[in-house]
Parts: sequence; C-alpha cells; structure tokens
Amino acid sequence: MKRKFEENERFFSVELKSKVNLKNVTLTNEGQENVLIEGSIGELQRAEFSEGIILEVVGDKGVLRINLSMDDIKQKEKQEKEA
Repeated sequence: MKRKFEENERFFSVELKSKVNLKNVTLTNEGQENVLIEGSIGELQRAEFSEGIILEVVGDKGVLRINLSMDDIKQKEKQEKEA
C-alpha cells in the first residue's frame, strides 16, 4: 500500500550501490513505529538541486535525494530569524 504524502511533507530516497554500504536497517513489529536506516553514500562527489525541487547528494557509494528546494531552505531560515 503506497502512502500519499501531504503537500508540506518531504520525502526521501537513499540509493546505495551495494548492501555492503548499509550499516543498519531497523524495522520493528512491536508497538513502536520507529524506523532507522543508516549507511554511507561515501565520499561526496556533488550536491545539487535537480529539477529545482530535489536536493541530490551524490557520493561515490550512493545517492541521497529529498524533495527540498533552495526556496524551502531560505523560507525556513527567514521564519527562524523572525521567531
């Protein structure tokens, strides 16, 4: 079952070239809802905004993507300064 994301939510994906680069994945079937994913994307190759809305951090062992634009970052910084 796919989960639909709300408008203000941010989604992410982590793509590793090998499961050797995966440090830890924790999913419990107890009452807790916590999920932990840890690993290494390796040495930073580049970080850029793809299509203006996806922050893509590329390492030599994998890629981390999150739907987060530069405008989102600037807006959040402005809100924090005003608070």
